[in-house]
Amino acid sequence: MVADRSMEPTLVEGQGLITSGYGSAKPGQLRCFEHPQRPGFWLVKRVARVRADRMDVTSDNPRGTDFTDVPVAGSYRVLLAIPTRFM
Repeated sequence: MVADRSMEPTLVEGQGLITSGYGSAKPGQLRCFEHPQRPGFWLVKRVARVRADRMDVTSDNPRGTDFTDVPVAGSYRVLLAIPTRFM
């Protein structure tokens, strides 16, 4: 479930996400992954660039935080964002 505003307007707080661990990361995809410095804390961001087994990710909200050199392994592709009215 989305817990903050870093991906607005694409995703809003309270939306549920359906993800899959299958497939490779590609630019433009939304991916969930564990925060690089906070184990157990998960993020959802847009893939900006992929280099072998690492990716750079960005927030859709200009006030959000971007990350570089995030491992692709252990990340999940967002397949569907569930509208808040169904949550």
